Amino acid sequence: MYLFEQYTFYKLAHSLVEKDDFEILHINESGQEIWLEKYENRTSHVVRLLHRGFDWKNYLKGDIRTAFQKAKAMRRFFLGKHIEIHNVYISTNSPVDDWYILKKPMQLNEKNPMKMKVYYLSEAEKDVELSRLQDAIGSSNVTISAEESELDMEEKVEYFRSQLDINLKNKKNEAESVFSNGKPFLTYFLLGINIIIFLLLELDGSSQSTETLIKFGAKYNPAIIEKGEWWRIISSMFLHIGFLHLFMNMFAVYYLGTAVERIYGSIRFIVVYLLAGIGGGLASFAFTTNISAGASGALFGLFGALLFFGLIHKKIFFQTMGRSMLLIIGINLLFGFMVPQVDNGAHLGGLVTGFIASAILHLPGLKKMSMQLLALILYVVIILGLIIFGIQHNLNSPSYQLMKVEQLAAVQDYEKIVEITTTGLRNPDDLADELLFQRSYAYVNLNEVDLAIDDLEDAIQTNDEFAEAHFNLAVLYYNKGQEKKAQERIKKAYQIKPNGDNIKKLYDQIID
Repeated sequence: MYLFEQYTFYKLAHSLVEKDDFEILHINESGQEIWLEKYENRTSHVVRLLHRGFDWKNYLKGDIRTAFQKAKAMRRFFLGKHIEIHNVYISTNSPVDDWYILKKPMQLNEKNPMKMKVYYLSEAEKDVELSRLQDAIGSSNVTISAEESELDMEEKVEYFRSQLDINLKNKKNEAESVFSNGKPFLTYFLLGINIIIFLLLELDGSSQSTETLIKFGAKYNPAIIEKGEWWRIISSMFLHIGFLHLFMNMFAVYYLGTAVERIYGSIRFIVVYLLAGIGGGLASFAFTTNISAGASGALFGLFGALLFFGLIHKKIFFQTMGRSMLLIIGINLLFGFMVPQVDNGAHLGGLVTGFIASAILHLPGLKKMSMQLLALILYVVIILGLIIFGIQHNLNSPSYQLMKVEQLAAVQDYEKIVEITTTGLRNPDDLADELLFQRSYAYVNLNEVDLAIDDLEDAIQTNDEFAEAHFNLAVLYYNKGQEKKAQERIKKAYQIKPNGDNIKKLYDQIID
């Protein structure tokens, strides 16, 4: 009977793999225990086949506990959120005592518990238990008959065993091959380039100096729109603001870059990196008017590349990096929404365009021209959309107008400052006080003092804690001989900012 048990064991395993699309997770060294999985509707149906008998119920219960422990250890290999284990024993005789209570479905007392059903394919109940198993997992019917000769069964046992071994070996080879399409040479090159440029920034002034960042090619929207310096979208990818920013991004480049370059190969890796960086940079241009720099868009593009890999090789993805990768992406995006200084536009733009860029190139050895062409069209549409929307959004943004004012103040073009701040005030937001303050400064230099006073009065109506506006009003009123109003404004300015040198000096001058 031992031969027939082996025949039943291996034929059932072979049938589940070949006919019912189960995947082999593990075969033990003796070949007497096989774990299989099939993922459907967010549920992993896990079949554990064991060629072994138990004389007593307590021994069987002990092995069921062992099966639960093994399943918990293998949990990261299961795709489904819900796990149903079908624990199948194959032996000539079932336990001699009342073991049937163990057929009742059982589960661990924990969150998202694994559920288990037990089946015992003994000589007396083989057909009934096999039918119960097949109904539970939706398997095609397989007939296992003892009428075949011993020679035929021996040959088929050897055949089934060899096919299962080949299947498992091919699966391991496939998993290894997807991570061996390239060596991370370009990842190390990117690390070196970013570090060298950071050192140049520091030597030229400071990586945290706005002037130095603009000089080296940071994303600066006025220069992009007014001067056509679109190259800043690319150059800003290689600039970092402070050592911590550099360290965090380079750590991510190393961690993500080595994985993506090994999966996609060096050429695909650098193309995805650049296309995602451009997408992230343009998203930042479209939605964020502040000066910005950093590899964040490109880095999130590498996240996108790994997500595309997960779409194609779902099982390998979740068995290696999937859940932790999704958690990291979620944390970073949540952090970006919670912290105003983080350029979340670049993050989201890089993530989306990195995913699409990966679809354009696809994985090595795989082609799907219709999908790749559609992805290319989608990428172009997104890029053009970000450019068109970004230009319009910036031109109508008060913060963009303020950035232009800073440029014009450096060349003392006060009439243009009045024009630009007036345009910005047509769409007032929380920067209205700043626009009024800048226009008042321009009016002073154009000898339009009354207009300057009007703007400053409006500015403090908008923001009564604007110390500089109170100070400038005090100066203008004092120069016009309106000492009472000047005293009122300088008192307020001193109350808000008592340590301001100019404020304290004027306060001491006009307050008795």
